[in-house]
Amino acid sequence: MLPKEEYVEQAYFFKTLLERIRQAMPIQEVLSSIEEEILATTNLPKAIAFLRSELQSQGGFARAMERLDHYFTPFQTFVVKEAEDERGKFDLRTGLEILRRDAEYRAGNPSREGIFLYQFESICRNRLHYDAGLGATAEDPSFDPPWRDWVLTVRRQVGLVELADLIYVRSKHYQGSSEAEAATKVALFGEKEGRIALANRKKDPLLLFAALQRQLGYPEVPRPQPVDQSHEKIDQMSRRIERIEGRMKLLEEESRGGIQIERFFTAPESPPPDAGE
Repeated sequence: MLPKEEYVEQAYFFKTLLERIRQAMPIQEVLSSIEEEILATTNLPKAIAFLRSELQSQGGFARAMERLDHYFTPFQTFVVKEAEDERGKFDLRTGLEILRRDAEYRAGNPSREGIFLYQFESICRNRLHYDAGLGATAEDPSFDPPWRDWVLTVRRQVGLVELADLIYVRSKHYQGSSEAEAATKVALFGEKEGRIALANRKKDPLLLFAALQRQLGYPEVPRPQPVDQSHEKIDQMSRRIERIEGRMKLLEEESRGGIQIERFFTAPESPPPDAGE
């Protein structure tokens, strides 16, 4: 884990980058200006300088973040890589908001349960690749070996076993009633989380996420923003109005004594002269 001031500056970096991208500013210029704004006593200015150089040569900075694995977490790199994938539909702006909230949470008093649930819910809600995403989560520096093993178990069993069951059997609430299980498996979730998981079995997983988010206090996961189709709808309405106006004119002409059909026809083109003429 990095010092608190690093996460504070990371949160500012992702927030400012997102705001200026929304203003249609070139990313190269944005990175240069933010590099000057970041607290110089942290390592983030050096990281931004490296991202900027890689962006100029590679056209993206996911690969640069991957090379800075001592500074950026695997999940941070995964989110940016998903956003840069031209085959996917994941928007970089949503990714930056996910990373901003993640950094703000780490700058406070994060729990391992909160870090896992926030990252996993981010993967689910945004329909990212489960295998790569949970693999990145398992490598988070905040997790010890029991946590890493359990996250990899979730990766193998997601879609086959409910998340509520996976949480419940590794909670103190379950292990308090199972001495054999308590002797072999470390409890990763507390009594409260176990009760919540038990209460949400066979239900929509989003209800489980919502209850755990309220109780554990980790950030709400940004929802994918719907595409603004207002301009397209206005164009469609304009075309419909034009068609309605045309029909109304035809009705008016018919009421005045008939429609002049001749104006809908064009005079036939004169045939080309014969070559012998």
